[in-house]
Parts: sequence; structure tokens; C-alpha cells
Amino acid sequence: MIVGIVALVLGLFWAGQGYGLIQWPPHAAGQFTMVGVPDWTYRGIALAVVGALIILWSRRR
Repeated sequence: MIVGIVALVLGLFWAGQGYGLIQWPPHAAGQFTMVGVPDWTYRGIALAVVGALIILWSRRR
């Protein structure tokens, strides 16, 4: 269940950054950032869904 919660929260964070809703960390020149990159939105949503499925699966056992 803990793994599912972590995956869900991290996925939502990634999706928020990719969509541009979460502007953290601030962008610096020459630094990799996930902010505003659509690929991270899709990856975050996928991870959040996997996390939710893990939570549901763990509650059924």
C-alpha cells in the first residue's frame, strides 16, 4: 500500500510539473527541468494510475 501511495503522489507531482501547474524547482540555465514538458505529464498520469491500482489491489487482499 505504501508503494502505491508513493507512486500515486509522485505521478501526480510529475503530471503537475509536465503540465506547468507546479513550477518547482525554478529553471536555471543549463539545468534539466520537467516543467512544461508534455512527456512528463503522460508519464506522471501513467504512474499515478499504476499507484492507484496498487492501492486498490492491496486493499482487496
